[in-house]
Amino acid sequence: MDVRAVLEFATVTRGLSLFLQAVLNAAIPDHEADAFRPPRTEEPLYLDSVVEWLLGGLSHWDAEHFLFIAEKGYLYEHNFAFFPLFPIVLRGLAETLLWPMSSWLSVRGRLLVAVALANSALFLLSVVALHALSRLVLQDRRLALLSSLLYCITPANVFMTAGYSESLFAALTFGGLFLLEKGFTFRACLALSIATAARSNGLVNIGFLLYLPSLHAISQIRVYRATTKGHTKVFHYIWVIICLLLTSLLGTAIIALPFCAFQYYGYRTFCTPSTSLERISPALLSLAERKGYRVPDENGPPPLWCMRPLPLLYSHIQDVYWDVGFLRYFELKQIPNFILALPMATLGIMAAYAYFQANPELCMRLGLWETNANRGLDKPTPGFFNPRVFVYVVHSAVLLVFGTLCMHVQVLTRFMASSSPVPFWISAHLLLLNEPLLHRRKTSNPNVQMQSHSRNGCKHTPQNPIVALLPHFKACSPTTQSILGYYLSYWVLGLALHCNFLPWT
Repeated sequence: MDVRAVLEFATVTRGLSLFLQAVLNAAIPDHEADAFRPPRTEEPLYLDSVVEWLLGGLSHWDAEHFLFIAEKGYLYEHNFAFFPLFPIVLRGLAETLLWPMSSWLSVRGRLLVAVALANSALFLLSVVALHALSRLVLQDRRLALLSSLLYCITPANVFMTAGYSESLFAALTFGGLFLLEKGFTFRACLALSIATAARSNGLVNIGFLLYLPSLHAISQIRVYRATTKGHTKVFHYIWVIICLLLTSLLGTAIIALPFCAFQYYGYRTFCTPSTSLERISPALLSLAERKGYRVPDENGPPPLWCMRPLPLLYSHIQDVYWDVGFLRYFELKQIPNFILALPMATLGIMAAYAYFQANPELCMRLGLWETNANRGLDKPTPGFFNPRVFVYVVHSAVLLVFGTLCMHVQVLTRFMASSSPVPFWISAHLLLLNEPLLHRRKTSNPNVQMQSHSRNGCKHTPQNPIVALLPHFKACSPTTQSILGYYLSYWVLGLALHCNFLPWT
Protein backbone atom coordinates (compact mmCIF):
# COMPACT_ATOMS: atom_id res chain seq x y z
CA MET A 1 0.00 0.00 0.00
CA ASP A 2 2.91 2.35 0.71
CA VAL A 3 4.24 2.00 -2.84
CA ARG A 4 0.80 2.71 -4.24
CA ALA A 5 0.45 5.84 -2.11
CA VAL A 6 3.87 7.08 -3.19
CA LEU A 7 3.16 6.40 -6.87
CA GLU A 8 -0.19 8.18 -6.68
CA PHE A 9 1.38 11.24 -5.07
CA ALA A 10 4.26 11.21 -7.57
CA THR A 11 1.81 11.03 -10.47
CA VAL A 12 -0.14 13.98 -9.12
CA THR A 13 3.02 16.07 -8.66
CA ARG A 14 4.20 15.22 -12.19
CA GLY A 15 0.90 16.28 -13.72
CA LEU A 16 0.81 19.43 -11.61
CA SER A 17 4.39 20.28 -12.58
CA LEU A 18 3.62 20.01 -16.30
CA PHE A 19 0.48 22.09 -15.89
CA LEU A 20 2.17 24.82 -13.84
CA GLN A 21 5.16 25.12 -16.16
CA ALA A 22 2.81 25.69 -19.10
CA VAL A 23 0.80 28.33 -17.23
CA LEU A 24 3.85 30.11 -15.79
CA ASN A 25 5.70 30.00 -19.10
CA ALA A 26 2.71 31.61 -20.82
CA ALA A 27 2.11 34.17 -18.07
CA ILE A 28 5.70 35.37 -17.56
CA PRO A 29 7.76 36.77 -20.46
CA ASP A 30 11.01 34.94 -21.17
CA HIS A 31 14.15 36.64 -19.94
CA GLU A 32 16.78 37.38 -22.60
CA ALA A 33 19.48 35.20 -21.06
CA ASP A 34 22.91 34.55 -22.50
CA ALA A 35 22.16 30.88 -22.94
CA PHE A 36 22.66 28.29 -25.65
CA ARG A 37 19.94 28.88 -28.26
CA PRO A 38 20.71 27.11 -31.53
CA PRO A 39 18.81 28.18 -34.64
CA ARG A 40 15.93 26.04 -35.88
CA THR A 41 16.97 24.39 -39.14
CA GLU A 42 13.76 22.42 -39.65
CA GLU A 43 10.48 23.81 -40.93
CA PRO A 44 7.76 23.74 -38.22
CA LEU A 45 4.74 21.49 -38.82
CA TYR A 46 1.08 21.83 -37.86
CA LEU A 47 1.24 21.03 -34.14
CA ASP A 48 4.68 22.41 -33.35
CA SER A 49 3.35 25.74 -32.11
CA VAL A 50 0.89 23.98 -29.79
CA VAL A 51 3.59 21.73 -28.33
CA GLU A 52 5.94 24.70 -27.96
CA TRP A 53 3.23 26.61 -26.07
CA LEU A 54 2.43 23.68 -23.80
CA LEU A 55 5.92 22.27 -23.21
CA GLY A 56 8.31 25.03 -24.25
CA GLY A 57 9.22 25.70 -20.62
CA LEU A 58 10.89 22.29 -20.51
CA SER A 59 13.45 23.29 -23.15
CA HIS A 60 15.32 26.15 -21.45
CA TRP A 61 18.89 26.50 -20.17
CA ASP A 62 20.82 23.21 -20.33
CA ALA A 63 17.77 21.40 -21.72
CA GLU A 64 18.57 23.08 -25.04
CA HIS A 65 21.84 21.15 -25.14
CA PHE A 66 20.12 17.80 -24.60
CA LEU A 67 17.48 18.57 -27.23
CA PHE A 68 20.11 19.79 -29.69
CA ILE A 69 22.24 16.67 -29.17
CA ALA A 70 19.19 14.44 -29.59
CA GLU A 71 18.37 16.19 -32.88
CA LYS A 72 21.78 17.00 -34.39
CA GLY A 73 24.29 14.92 -32.48
CA TYR A 74 27.49 16.20 -30.84
CA LEU A 75 28.47 19.13 -33.06
CA TYR A 76 29.93 21.78 -30.75
CA GLU A 77 32.79 21.11 -28.37
CA HIS A 78 30.88 22.21 -25.26
CA ASN A 79 28.02 19.83 -26.08
CA PHE A 80 30.28 17.09 -24.72
CA ALA A 81 29.62 18.35 -21.19
CA PHE A 82 26.26 16.57 -21.51
CA PHE A 83 26.42 12.80 -21.48
CA PRO A 84 24.68 10.79 -24.23
CA LEU A 85 22.18 8.50 -22.50
CA PHE A 86 19.37 11.03 -22.06
CA PRO A 87 19.57 12.33 -25.66
CA ILE A 88 19.53 8.71 -26.84
CA VAL A 89 16.37 8.04 -24.81
CA LEU A 90 14.69 11.15 -26.24
CA ARG A 91 15.60 10.37 -29.83
CA GLY A 92 14.56 6.76 -29.37
CA LEU A 93 11.10 7.82 -28.17
CA ALA A 94 10.79 10.40 -30.97
CA GLU A 95 11.63 7.80 -33.64
CA THR A 96 9.54 4.94 -32.23
CA LEU A 97 6.61 5.70 -29.92
CA LEU A 98 6.09 9.20 -31.34
CA TRP A 99 6.86 8.37 -34.96
CA PRO A 100 3.13 8.26 -35.95
CA MET A 101 3.03 11.99 -35.14
CA SER A 102 5.84 12.84 -37.59
CA SER A 103 3.34 14.26 -40.12
CA TRP A 104 2.16 16.84 -37.57
CA LEU A 105 5.27 17.36 -35.43
CA SER A 106 8.85 18.10 -36.41
CA VAL A 107 11.72 16.25 -34.75
CA ARG A 108 12.02 19.01 -32.15
CA GLY A 109 8.30 18.88 -31.42
CA ARG A 110 8.45 15.14 -30.90
CA LEU A 111 11.54 15.56 -28.70
CA LEU A 112 9.66 18.00 -26.46
CA VAL A 113 6.83 15.51 -26.06
CA ALA A 114 9.44 12.83 -25.38
CA VAL A 115 10.90 14.98 -22.58
CA ALA A 116 7.51 15.18 -20.84
CA LEU A 117 6.79 11.46 -21.27
CA ALA A 118 10.28 10.18 -20.45
CA ASN A 119 10.92 12.30 -17.37
CA SER A 120 7.45 11.62 -15.97
CA ALA A 121 7.95 7.86 -16.31
CA LEU A 122 11.55 7.99 -15.10
CA PHE A 123 10.57 10.05 -12.07
CA LEU A 124 7.99 7.42 -11.12
CA LEU A 125 10.65 4.74 -11.47
CA SER A 126 13.04 6.74 -9.31
CA VAL A 127 10.36 7.10 -6.61
CA VAL A 128 9.79 3.34 -6.55
CA ALA A 129 13.55 2.71 -6.41
CA LEU A 130 14.05 5.24 -3.63
CA HIS A 131 11.22 3.75 -1.58
CA ALA A 132 12.60 0.23 -1.99
CA LEU A 133 16.12 1.38 -1.09
CA SER A 134 14.81 3.30 1.93
CA ARG A 135 12.83 0.35 3.24
CA LEU A 136 15.85 -1.90 2.92
CA VAL A 137 18.46 0.42 4.42
CA LEU A 138 16.46 2.31 7.04
CA GLN A 139 14.40 -0.70 8.19
CA ASP A 140 11.72 1.84 9.13
CA ARG A 141 8.47 1.81 7.18
CA ARG A 142 7.25 5.25 8.26
CA LEU A 143 10.60 6.90 7.58
CA ALA A 144 10.86 5.26 4.15
CA LEU A 145 7.33 6.34 3.25
CA LEU A 146 7.79 9.93 4.37
CA SER A 147 11.18 10.17 2.64
CA SER A 148 9.66 9.01 -0.64
CA LEU A 149 6.75 11.43 -0.34
CA LEU A 150 9.15 14.29 0.29
CA TYR A 151 11.08 13.23 -2.81
CA CYS A 152 7.84 13.74 -4.79
CA ILE A 153 8.04 17.46 -3.91
CA THR A 154 11.81 17.64 -4.25
CA PRO A 155 13.37 21.12 -4.32
CA ALA A 156 14.97 20.06 -7.61
CA ASN A 157 11.52 19.43 -9.10
CA VAL A 158 11.94 21.56 -12.23
CA PHE A 159 15.08 19.63 -13.22
CA MET A 160 13.26 16.34 -12.73
CA THR A 161 10.56 17.61 -15.11
CA ALA A 162 12.43 19.65 -17.74
CA GLY A 163 14.77 18.29 -20.40
CA TYR A 164 17.52 17.34 -17.95
CA SER A 165 19.00 13.94 -17.12
CA GLU A 166 18.32 14.12 -13.35
CA SER A 167 15.27 11.81 -13.29
CA LEU A 168 17.06 9.24 -15.43
CA PHE A 169 20.16 9.39 -13.25
CA ALA A 170 18.17 9.16 -10.01
CA ALA A 171 16.21 6.12 -11.22
CA LEU A 172 19.37 4.27 -12.25
CA THR A 173 21.35 5.28 -9.15
CA PHE A 174 18.69 4.43 -6.57
CA GLY A 175 17.83 1.24 -8.44
CA GLY A 176 21.49 0.23 -8.68
CA LEU A 177 22.08 0.87 -4.98
CA PHE A 178 19.02 -1.20 -4.10
CA LEU A 179 20.37 -4.11 -6.16
CA LEU A 180 23.78 -3.72 -4.53
CA GLU A 181 22.23 -3.78 -1.06
CA LYS A 182 20.33 -6.95 -2.00
CA GLY A 183 23.57 -8.63 -3.07
CA PHE A 184 22.95 -8.60 -6.84
CA THR A 185 26.38 -7.14 -7.52
CA PHE A 186 26.63 -7.68 -11.27
CA ARG A 187 23.17 -6.30 -11.99
CA ALA A 188 23.93 -3.36 -9.70
CA CYS A 189 27.13 -2.66 -11.61
CA LEU A 190 25.21 -2.64 -14.88
CA ALA A 191 22.64 -0.17 -13.52
CA LEU A 192 25.33 2.10 -12.05
CA SER A 193 27.31 1.84 -15.28
CA ILE A 194 24.31 2.99 -17.29
CA ALA A 195 23.90 5.83 -14.78
CA THR A 196 27.44 6.96 -15.60
CA ALA A 197 26.35 7.23 -19.22
CA ALA A 198 23.78 9.80 -18.03
CA ARG A 199 25.92 11.94 -15.69
CA SER A 200 29.61 12.10 -14.90
CA ASN A 201 29.08 12.00 -11.13
CA GLY A 202 28.00 8.40 -11.61
CA LEU A 203 31.70 7.66 -11.12
CA VAL A 204 31.29 8.51 -7.43
CA ASN A 205 29.03 5.46 -7.09
CA ILE A 206 32.15 3.33 -7.39
CA GLY A 207 32.58 4.07 -3.69
CA PHE A 208 29.47 2.02 -2.90
CA LEU A 209 30.82 -0.87 -4.95
CA LEU A 210 34.08 -0.81 -2.99
CA TYR A 211 32.42 -0.41 0.41
CA LEU A 212 29.35 -2.67 0.51
CA PRO A 213 31.11 -5.85 -0.77
CA SER A 214 33.86 -5.10 1.77
CA LEU A 215 31.24 -5.24 4.52
CA HIS A 216 30.05 -8.58 3.18
CA ALA A 217 33.62 -9.91 3.03
CA ILE A 218 34.32 -8.87 6.63
CA SER A 219 31.10 -10.55 7.71
CA GLN A 220 32.13 -13.77 5.94
CA ILE A 221 35.57 -13.70 7.55
CA ARG A 222 33.99 -13.34 10.99
CA VAL A 223 31.75 -16.34 10.30
CA TYR A 224 34.68 -18.45 9.09
CA ARG A 225 36.74 -17.45 12.12
CA ALA A 226 34.00 -18.68 14.43
CA THR A 227 33.07 -21.90 12.58
CA THR A 228 36.26 -23.25 10.92
CA LYS A 229 39.70 -24.26 12.16
CA GLY A 230 43.20 -24.88 10.88
CA HIS A 231 44.30 -24.55 7.28
CA THR A 232 40.70 -24.51 6.03
CA LYS A 233 40.20 -21.15 7.72
CA VAL A 234 43.19 -19.67 5.86
CA PHE A 235 41.91 -20.91 2.51
CA HIS A 236 38.52 -19.37 3.23
CA TYR A 237 40.17 -16.05 4.08
CA ILE A 238 42.19 -16.08 0.86
CA TRP A 239 39.12 -16.95 -1.22
CA VAL A 240 37.05 -14.14 0.31
CA ILE A 241 39.83 -11.61 -0.34
CA ILE A 242 40.30 -12.79 -3.95
CA CYS A 243 36.55 -12.52 -4.61
CA LEU A 244 36.50 -9.04 -3.09
CA LEU A 245 39.41 -7.86 -5.24
CA LEU A 246 37.93 -9.31 -8.42
CA THR A 247 34.51 -7.81 -7.66
CA SER A 248 36.05 -4.42 -6.97
CA LEU A 249 38.25 -4.35 -10.07
CA LEU A 250 35.64 -5.70 -12.47
CA GLY A 251 32.85 -3.58 -11.01
CA THR A 252 34.95 -0.41 -11.13
CA ALA A 253 35.79 -1.10 -14.77
CA ILE A 254 32.13 -1.67 -15.65
CA ILE A 255 30.94 1.52 -13.94
CA ALA A 256 33.75 3.66 -15.39
CA LEU A 257 33.48 2.24 -18.92
CA PRO A 258 30.79 4.65 -20.25
CA PHE A 259 32.74 7.67 -19.02
CA CYS A 260 35.96 6.44 -20.61
CA ALA A 261 34.22 5.51 -23.87
CA PHE A 262 32.57 8.92 -24.10
CA GLN A 263 35.88 10.71 -23.51
CA TYR A 264 37.48 8.59 -26.21
CA TYR A 265 34.66 9.52 -28.59
CA GLY A 266 35.28 13.20 -27.83
CA TYR A 267 39.00 12.75 -28.44
CA ARG A 268 38.41 11.10 -31.79
CA THR A 269 35.87 13.78 -32.77
CA PHE A 270 38.15 16.76 -32.21
CA CYS A 271 41.73 15.44 -32.12
CA THR A 272 41.46 13.17 -35.16
CA PRO A 273 38.40 14.62 -36.95
CA SER A 274 36.97 13.19 -40.14
CA THR A 275 34.43 15.98 -40.75
CA SER A 276 34.92 19.12 -42.81
CA LEU A 277 33.13 22.42 -42.30
CA GLU A 278 31.29 21.99 -45.58
CA ARG A 279 29.16 19.23 -44.04
CA ILE A 280 27.86 21.50 -41.29
CA SER A 281 24.68 23.54 -41.73
CA PRO A 282 25.53 27.20 -42.49
CA ALA A 283 23.19 28.40 -39.74
CA LEU A 284 24.89 26.20 -37.14
CA LEU A 285 28.34 27.13 -38.42
CA SER A 286 27.41 30.81 -38.20
CA LEU A 287 26.41 30.33 -34.54
CA ALA A 288 29.77 28.68 -33.83
CA GLU A 289 31.66 31.60 -35.38
CA ARG A 290 29.56 34.17 -33.57
CA LYS A 291 29.81 32.54 -30.14
CA GLY A 292 33.28 31.04 -30.42
CA TYR A 293 32.12 27.41 -30.29
CA ARG A 294 34.63 24.92 -31.63
CA VAL A 295 33.44 22.41 -34.23
CA PRO A 296 35.40 19.43 -35.61
CA ASP A 297 37.36 20.27 -38.77
CA GLU A 298 39.64 17.80 -40.48
CA ASN A 299 41.42 20.68 -42.23
CA GLY A 300 42.12 22.68 -39.07
CA PRO A 301 44.68 22.27 -36.26
CA PRO A 302 43.69 20.11 -33.27
CA PRO A 303 42.82 21.93 -30.04
CA LEU A 304 45.52 22.33 -27.40
CA TRP A 305 43.86 19.98 -24.92
CA CYS A 306 44.58 17.12 -27.36
CA MET A 307 48.28 17.54 -26.54
CA ARG A 308 47.89 16.98 -22.80
CA PRO A 309 49.23 13.77 -21.22
CA LEU A 310 45.64 12.89 -20.26
CA PRO A 311 43.45 14.58 -22.90
CA LEU A 312 40.09 14.64 -21.12
CA LEU A 313 37.59 16.71 -23.07
CA TYR A 314 35.20 16.88 -20.11
CA SER A 315 37.78 18.57 -17.86
CA HIS A 316 38.66 21.01 -20.65
CA ILE A 317 35.01 22.00 -21.17
CA GLN A 318 34.35 22.53 -17.47
CA ASP A 319 37.48 24.68 -17.22
CA VAL A 320 37.10 26.81 -20.37
CA TYR A 321 33.36 27.07 -21.01
CA TRP A 322 31.96 26.99 -17.45
CA ASP A 323 34.97 28.18 -15.44
CA VAL A 324 34.58 25.29 -13.01
CA GLY A 325 37.47 24.72 -10.64
CA PHE A 326 38.59 24.69 -7.03
CA LEU A 327 37.29 27.80 -5.17
CA ARG A 328 36.65 29.65 -8.46
CA TYR A 329 33.07 30.40 -7.42
CA PHE A 330 34.08 32.06 -4.16
CA GLU A 331 33.38 35.64 -5.22
CA LEU A 332 31.24 38.35 -3.66
CA LYS A 333 28.95 38.47 -6.69
CA GLN A 334 28.10 34.80 -6.17
CA ILE A 335 26.67 35.31 -2.67
CA PRO A 336 23.04 35.00 -3.97
CA ASN A 337 23.90 31.62 -5.47
CA PHE A 338 25.42 30.44 -2.18
CA ILE A 339 22.18 31.52 -0.47
CA LEU A 340 20.18 29.47 -2.99
CA ALA A 341 22.28 26.41 -2.20
CA LEU A 342 22.25 26.99 1.58
CA PRO A 343 19.13 24.92 2.44
CA MET A 344 20.41 21.80 0.67
CA ALA A 345 23.87 22.32 2.17
CA THR A 346 22.29 22.68 5.60
CA LEU A 347 20.47 19.36 5.22
CA GLY A 348 23.73 17.67 4.21
CA ILE A 349 25.64 19.17 7.14
CA MET A 350 22.88 18.28 9.61
CA ALA A 351 22.79 14.69 8.34
CA ALA A 352 26.55 14.22 8.76
CA TYR A 353 26.66 15.94 12.16
CA ALA A 354 23.64 14.12 13.59
CA TYR A 355 24.86 10.75 12.38
CA PHE A 356 28.32 11.27 13.86
CA GLN A 357 26.84 12.42 17.15
CA ALA A 358 24.68 9.30 17.35
CA ASN A 359 27.38 6.85 16.17
CA PRO A 360 30.84 8.28 16.95
CA GLU A 361 32.51 4.89 17.42
CA LEU A 362 30.95 3.45 14.28
CA CYS A 363 32.11 6.46 12.27
CA MET A 364 35.66 6.18 13.62
CA ARG A 365 35.69 2.52 12.51
CA LEU A 366 34.30 3.60 9.11
CA GLY A 367 31.32 1.36 9.81
CA LEU A 368 33.30 -1.72 8.84
CA TRP A 369 32.63 -3.85 11.92
CA GLU A 370 30.73 -3.94 15.18
CA THR A 371 32.37 -4.35 18.57
CA ASN A 372 29.27 -5.93 20.02
CA ALA A 373 28.76 -9.34 18.46
CA ASN A 374 25.05 -9.18 19.21
CA ARG A 375 24.61 -6.08 17.05
CA GLY A 376 25.62 -6.60 13.45
CA LEU A 377 24.58 -5.09 10.18
CA ASP A 378 22.17 -7.99 9.62
CA LYS A 379 19.79 -6.56 12.26
CA PRO A 380 20.44 -2.82 12.33
CA THR A 381 18.64 -0.43 14.63
CA PRO A 382 15.68 0.91 12.62
CA GLY A 383 15.82 4.53 11.54
CA PHE A 384 18.25 7.09 10.21
CA PHE A 385 21.01 6.23 12.71
CA ASN A 386 21.39 2.54 11.88
CA PRO A 387 24.83 1.36 10.70
CA ARG A 388 23.76 0.73 7.10
CA VAL A 389 23.18 4.47 6.58
CA PHE A 390 26.86 5.28 7.23
CA VAL A 391 28.10 4.92 3.64
CA TYR A 392 25.21 7.03 2.33
CA VAL A 393 26.01 9.83 4.76
CA VAL A 394 29.67 9.73 3.67
CA HIS A 395 28.62 9.79 0.01
CA SER A 396 26.35 12.77 0.68
CA ALA A 397 29.15 14.60 2.52
CA VAL A 398 31.55 14.00 -0.38
CA LEU A 399 29.02 15.41 -2.86
CA LEU A 400 28.43 18.39 -0.58
CA VAL A 401 32.12 19.24 -0.16
CA PHE A 402 32.93 18.76 -3.84
CA GLY A 403 29.87 20.69 -4.99
CA THR A 404 30.61 23.60 -2.65
CA LEU A 405 34.32 23.90 -3.41
CA CYS A 406 34.61 22.88 -7.05
CA MET A 407 31.29 23.53 -8.82
CA HIS A 408 28.82 26.30 -9.51
CA VAL A 409 27.37 26.13 -6.03
CA GLN A 410 23.73 26.75 -7.01
CA VAL A 411 23.80 23.39 -8.82
CA LEU A 412 24.15 21.74 -5.39
CA THR A 413 20.37 21.41 -5.00
CA ARG A 414 19.81 19.20 -8.05
CA PHE A 415 23.26 17.63 -7.76
CA MET A 416 22.47 16.12 -4.36
CA ALA A 417 18.73 15.61 -4.82
CA SER A 418 19.27 13.34 -7.84
CA SER A 419 22.32 11.50 -6.48
CA SER A 420 21.70 10.81 -2.79
CA PRO A 421 18.74 9.70 -0.68
CA VAL A 422 20.22 11.37 2.41
CA PRO A 423 18.57 14.83 1.99
CA PHE A 424 15.16 13.12 2.00
CA TRP A 425 16.05 10.74 4.83
CA ILE A 426 17.25 13.50 7.13
CA SER A 427 14.26 15.69 6.25
CA ALA A 428 11.82 12.86 7.05
CA HIS A 429 13.76 12.01 10.22
CA LEU A 430 13.50 15.60 11.44
CA LEU A 431 9.80 15.77 10.65
CA LEU A 432 9.04 12.56 12.51
CA LEU A 433 11.21 13.64 15.43
CA ASN A 434 9.85 17.17 15.84
CA GLU A 435 6.29 17.21 14.50
CA PRO A 436 3.64 16.31 17.13
CA LEU A 437 0.98 16.00 14.44
CA LEU A 438 2.78 12.94 13.08
CA HIS A 439 2.57 11.23 16.52
CA ARG A 440 6.23 10.36 16.42
CA ARG A 441 7.41 7.87 19.02
CA LYS A 442 10.84 7.97 20.57
CA THR A 443 11.95 4.90 18.67
CA SER A 444 11.11 3.99 15.11
CA ASN A 445 8.52 1.25 14.75
CA PRO A 446 8.00 -0.17 11.24
CA ASN A 447 4.50 -1.30 12.20
CA VAL A 448 3.27 2.16 13.22
CA GLN A 449 1.77 4.43 10.58
CA MET A 450 -0.72 7.26 10.32
CA GLN A 451 -4.16 5.78 9.84
CA SER A 452 -7.56 7.33 9.54
CA HIS A 453 -10.44 5.72 11.44
CA SER A 454 -14.09 5.80 10.69
CA ARG A 455 -16.62 6.26 13.47
CA ASN A 456 -17.07 2.53 13.87
CA GLY A 457 -13.32 2.05 14.29
CA CYS A 458 -12.56 0.46 10.92
CA LYS A 459 -9.12 1.18 9.47
CA HIS A 460 -8.72 2.78 6.08
CA THR A 461 -5.79 3.31 3.76
CA PRO A 462 -2.98 5.27 5.49
CA GLN A 463 -3.26 8.98 4.81
CA ASN A 464 -0.50 10.82 2.97
CA PRO A 465 1.24 12.64 5.86
CA ILE A 466 2.47 15.49 3.63
CA VAL A 467 -1.05 16.22 2.40
CA ALA A 468 -2.36 15.83 5.95
CA LEU A 469 0.09 18.42 7.31
CA LEU A 470 -0.47 21.15 4.72
CA PRO A 471 -3.92 22.30 5.94
CA HIS A 472 -2.40 22.64 9.44
CA PHE A 473 0.80 24.34 8.30
CA LYS A 474 0.50 27.24 10.76
CA ALA A 475 0.04 24.80 13.65
CA CYS A 476 3.07 22.73 12.68
CA SER A 477 6.38 22.89 14.50
CA PRO A 478 9.05 25.35 13.25
CA THR A 479 11.04 22.39 11.92
CA THR A 480 8.11 21.22 9.81
CA GLN A 481 7.42 24.73 8.56
CA SER A 482 11.06 25.16 7.57
CA ILE A 483 11.36 21.84 5.76
CA LEU A 484 8.02 21.91 3.95
CA GLY A 485 8.42 25.62 3.25
CA TYR A 486 11.79 24.94 1.61
CA TYR A 487 10.56 22.01 -0.45
CA LEU A 488 7.37 23.66 -1.67
CA SER A 489 8.82 27.12 -2.33
CA TYR A 490 11.68 25.69 -4.41
CA TRP A 491 9.20 23.35 -6.11
CA VAL A 492 7.11 26.30 -7.34
CA LEU A 493 9.82 28.96 -7.75
CA GLY A 494 11.89 26.61 -9.86
CA LEU A 495 9.03 26.19 -12.31
CA ALA A 496 8.36 29.93 -12.46
CA LEU A 497 11.96 31.05 -12.92
CA HIS A 498 13.67 28.26 -14.83
CA CYS A 499 10.87 27.91 -17.40
CA ASN A 500 11.27 31.60 -18.30
CA PHE A 501 15.05 31.69 -18.69
CA LEU A 502 15.44 33.34 -15.28
CA PRO A 503 18.38 32.31 -13.06
CA TRP A 504 17.72 29.32 -10.82
CA THR A 505 19.64 26.46 -9.28
